[in-house]
Amino acid sequence: MHQDSKSLAALSQAIKAAALEQGFQQCGISDTDISPESEAYHRWLENGYHGEMGYLENNIDKRLDPSLLVEGTRRVICVRMNCLPPDIQTLKILKNPDKAYISRYTMGRDYHKLMRKRLTRLGKAIETLIGEFGYRAFVDSAPVLERPLARKAGIGWQGKHSLILNREAGSWFLLGELFVDLPLPVDAPYEEEHCGKCQACIDVCPTQAIVDPYVVDARRCISYLTIEYNGSIPTELRPLMGNRIFGCDDCQLICPWNRFAQASAEDDFKPRHGLDDKNLRDLLNWDEATFLKRTEGSAIRRSGYQGWQRNIAVALGNGINSPESRAALHSLLSNPDTGELVKEHAQWALDHLSNREDSAENPLPIAAHPRAAKLAD
Repeated sequence: MHQDSKSLAALSQAIKAAALEQGFQQCGISDTDISPESEAYHRWLENGYHGEMGYLENNIDKRLDPSLLVEGTRRVICVRMNCLPPDIQTLKILKNPDKAYISRYTMGRDYHKLMRKRLTRLGKAIETLIGEFGYRAFVDSAPVLERPLARKAGIGWQGKHSLILNREAGSWFLLGELFVDLPLPVDAPYEEEHCGKCQACIDVCPTQAIVDPYVVDARRCISYLTIEYNGSIPTELRPLMGNRIFGCDDCQLICPWNRFAQASAEDDFKPRHGLDDKNLRDLLNWDEATFLKRTEGSAIRRSGYQGWQRNIAVALGNGINSPESRAALHSLLSNPDTGELVKEHAQWALDHLSNREDSAENPLPIAAHPRAAKLAD
């Protein structure tokens, strides 16, 4: 194909059509210059908001210029894919202190694998149109600043919770990128911002991790604490975590734009092993072999077995002070295979159950919000 402007514009449209055929809901094209993000990104790092995710301090030049990450890259094809499973309950689970709340995008097959496979297929589909060319797929991997790229590609704007929002789809979607060496025409960046004066996501965050509009302190974020962080969770944050054992969706659940979110048609996003409605004590009974088997091919593996037990222990400590919960925590303490980190959190949970005046409900600021009932479940 001759690379004149007319043929490149036609190719761009063909790529977007092919992206939809691969199961993506939107596709846009960006150039590789996201240097305007430099100041805010460096300030975020200087404030220590990345916690112990030290890798975010590496390869900053490649994050701000994707052409340095993959030599020859001239454009970034950005896609989004709906990830919310159909018929999923949220507030009902959050309000039940015996149940485990797991972030809704993680209960099925690992989205990294699913989307990377589809992006690779997209690359091969482009090859059928123009022949061999250079491309590489990324899904929340390598030093890629996917949200600024998505905004530049016209996918949406960055909400105050820092996630990308779309007027037709809210924020219940995942992002992926295909780096290509083609001089494709770029889409207009999404310049508008439709959050207005709303700051529901800031107000509802259980741990107040959104320290300023668009700025998240990962060290306070439940998603970071339960997934990325492998140490001792700060004691002042534990009571605020409720029954959230892997991730947190409150800022999305409360967002008014998610009235327009569409459920995913992908079977791979449907919950496995009943993880959308599971009792905390049942999950605590999983030994490591069971954990590894039932989280095979799942993003939940990221926490590791010790992190999984740690998180469940905290959730039990925030739940009902029942003989069953106390017995489960004592069993964890007496098990010779239980690690010291988990024992520390199990002992805290027992002490917290004994010392709390109200042992009936988790702290749920989202449940008290006037919009919550309309937006969730």
